[in-house]
Amino acid sequence: MVVAGAVFDRGRLLAARRSAPEDLAGRWELPGGKLEPGESPEQALVRELREELGVETEPLARIPGEWVLKPGYVLQVWTARLLSGEPQPLEDHDALRWLAPHETDAVDWLDQDRPAVAEAARLLRESERDGARD
Repeated sequence: MVVAGAVFDRGRLLAARRSAPEDLAGRWELPGGKLEPGESPEQALVRELREELGVETEPLARIPGEWVLKPGYVLQVWTARLLSGEPQPLEDHDALRWLAPHETDAVDWLDQDRPAVAEAARLLRESERDGARD
């Protein structure tokens, strides 16, 4: 299994541009990676975001659905809150962007990430509306 994080901070979603492998390079994804033996998906997500981006995060809720990446691998996505650190493209990425909910179509997402990105943007728009009522 592969886990990815829809990382939220200040009403924005973090997008990461792949630098490898060659067939994915230049396209954008929600950052994450493979589970290691004995890890829960949430533990794997925290570890992967620390390794790939140098940040500490808190997984919040799983976005419904699973997306097939290649035989034997399915993607599950969690929303996650940035706790500390400034994201840096340390591994497998060459650029990062913070996107407001209305900007999520500005980058070329990997196909399997698109449904989760759409749901993450919906959740961000919803939280903006809820915040406006406070």
